[in-house]
Order: sequence, then structure tokens, then C-alpha cells
Amino acid sequence: MSVLDNLGMDSGYEEIPHTADWALRVWAGDLPTLFRAAAKGMNSLSGLVLAREGRVRRSIELTAPDAESLLVAFLSELVYSAEQENLGFDDFDIHLELAEANTYWLRAKISGAPIESISKTIKAVTFHNLQIRGTERGLEVEIVFDV
Repeated sequence: MSVLDNLGMDSGYEEIPHTADWALRVWAGDLPTLFRAAAKGMNSLSGLVLAREGRVRRSIELTAPDAESLLVAFLSELVYSAEQENLGFDDFDIHLELAEANTYWLRAKISGAPIESISKTIKAVTFHNLQIRGTERGLEVEIVFDV
């Protein structure tokens, strides 16, 4: 699967082979777009289908010591909402900043709906070989999901 999914030509995601779990390669021109592409990629990987009615909006604020930890925390929030509240999110307005003392801060407004169906359940977002790195495309990260 290789999808640009209305993310623009400078961002996207693709499923990559992994021995035991699932993995995605995600790329974008900046961190907020990378986080958005990662969330959309995770939704695609799990086969998430949302109900057409019952839209909800949420605000999320998270902090972490580095961008990788913040990415895991953000995606984990989405996994938690799916598991515990049967809610999926498909629209992400994400703002990131580097606060004092090298702390990354995420503020996001997300919207979604109740989950109509999901074909694969993600148990957790892992730190396995997780590193956001600069490439000729901008930023790239490989994310491994525990299933």
C-alpha cells in the first residue's frame, strides 16, 4: 500500500514489511504534517471506517522530551480512543513547538466519529528503531505497531 491520501505530494505513507508486527514509512516536509500523515497511515493500516453521523471534535495537548516520544504519545492517544471509546479520528489540525528545556509540545484539534468497522487492531505504538530523520523528501520515520 502506498498512499498520498490528500496529504499533498510532499507527504504520505506506505506499509513496509516487518517480521512480526506492522510497520509504516511516513514522510513529510515538516513535523506537523509528518504527525498527520502518520495518523492517516495508521488509520489506513488498520482498515478504519468511521460512521457518517455522530462527528466529534477534541483538543489534545501533549508534551514529551523529543519528537519521537511525542509522535508515539499522539498515536497512542488515537489507539486509546479507538479501543476504549470506539472513536476514530480522520481530521487533524496539529501545532508543534519546542518549549523551554528541550520539551516538545503538541496542541491538536482532531475530529472523527464512532468506528463503524476496523479490520486490524493495533495494540500499541512502539519505539522499535523509531527515529525521525531528515531526507531529501524532508522528514521520514518508520513506525512499528504491536498487533
